Amino acid sequence: MLAKRSILARLLAVAMAGCVLMAPTGPAVAKATSDPQPYVKYYVVVAQYQGQSESLTAIARRFLGSGERSAEIYHLNTGRVQPDGSRLTDPGVLKAGWQLVLPWDAAGEGVKYGQLPTGKRPTPSVRPTGATSPGPAAGSPSPSPSRTSASPRPGGTGPKCTATTGSSSRSDWAQLRMAADSAWTLTRGNGIKVAVVDTGVDATLQQLSGRVAVGADVTVGNGRGDTDCLGSGTAMAGIIAGDSSVDGSPVGIAPDATILPVRVVRGSGAARAADAANAIEVAVSAGASVVAVGSHVDLGDPAVASSVATALDHDVLLVAGAPTKALTPPSPAGRSGGGALLFTGGVGAGDQLAEQYVEGAVEVVAPGVDVASLGVGGGRAVSNTGTEFAVAFVAGQAALIRAAQPDLTAAQVKDRIRSTADAIGATVSDTKYGSGMINPAASVSVSVDDRNQVASQQEGNTGAAFAVILGIALLCGAGVVFGLRLRRRRFGG
Repeated sequence: MLAKRSILARLLAVAMAGCVLMAPTGPAVAKATSDPQPYVKYYVVVAQYQGQSESLTAIARRFLGSGERSAEIYHLNTGRVQPDGSRLTDPGVLKAGWQLVLPWDAAGEGVKYGQLPTGKRPTPSVRPTGATSPGPAAGSPSPSPSRTSASPRPGGTGPKCTATTGSSSRSDWAQLRMAADSAWTLTRGNGIKVAVVDTGVDATLQQLSGRVAVGADVTVGNGRGDTDCLGSGTAMAGIIAGDSSVDGSPVGIAPDATILPVRVVRGSGAARAADAANAIEVAVSAGASVVAVGSHVDLGDPAVASSVATALDHDVLLVAGAPTKALTPPSPAGRSGGGALLFTGGVGAGDQLAEQYVEGAVEVVAPGVDVASLGVGGGRAVSNTGTEFAVAFVAGQAALIRAAQPDLTAAQVKDRIRSTADAIGATVSDTKYGSGMINPAASVSVSVDDRNQVASQQEGNTGAAFAVILGIALLCGAGVVFGLRLRRRRFGG
């Protein structure tokens, strides 16, 4: 099975190599997922509200201030399995008890925040007829209408998107904290290919112009990855290599890097194990030296773990989200190794974790809550929440390091990322935050592999300086003694 998958990966890589033209090329809302672990805003559909049947338009008007934003709610929930086992396929049909994931700026009575309930189906209630319809909470972001995206790229086989999601409100705290521009005098990631294994990337965005390769769609076998309906892959690409010169756009960590989009999922939910496994092998075969693995991929699946193990035999750094359930990290399939897997956790501005990660599994953290990036179908900037966005920040940092220090192996790049991180917890390696918050500028400016070596170097420099000072003192002392003897001779003392 693995041999067949490897053959398919090589065939896809060869096909991609023939597409050397770069596709001409701001921020999606947090994706919906069937995984109950992420914290999201959601609403449990009731039988009736104010005597009327529930509808996406009414819910959008109630919680987002505009019925036009119903498309956002639809795309966050389409395909996701509801408590009764059914799925949202018709925007005009809702069932009591369904749990609708809402955009991050939803506000009003009935909006909940936390992990989606699992197990017993929640009991729906009926809102009183005389209840007042709550509008957006005071100070909540102004809503903006959804947009219709473009048709598939000429000659491509990408999906046709009917509408896109996103709100123009955002916070740039993540980019400000990363301060990646401090590293750009040394490197901007030029010549480094970063694979984004997720939902594809919208290469039509101005902020990604010239930065996105054609890529691949492993869900169909011969498709291209430079289109995106769901948005998380595009948001990851914007964090990695978004053009900072476009007014109002979020700043990419490595704006001169090349994005290789590999689509592993078309609908919400996890990718098929075979597709995820093929996608990782395609990314490595196509020459990506950094692979950003989105949250749709389950590294615990045996087929995926096998492909990761094979990838670790190459000089590739795979950046993935820290596990939220017990996981045995894959090891290199061969003896040579050389590659590395880096588990990343997402945090907010107050260092709150984006998800409940396995204790001790996080190696480094990066912004993953209310992170600004690019949205599909227009490039408007909105905020996102999810571990995959932290993965994108780390992948961008890895691109900077690989461009600045091309002689470093993937394992050494991982060590550099960890050793230059800013500690958050009480110890150097904290069980919640690992080595701490990544520091892109420090990781490319420090000329040694880790801070222990820096400390040793500083100690060595201090010792050398002390020796010089001691030598000067001895010379001065000898001079004083010689002067006293000379004076005695001169004056007969």
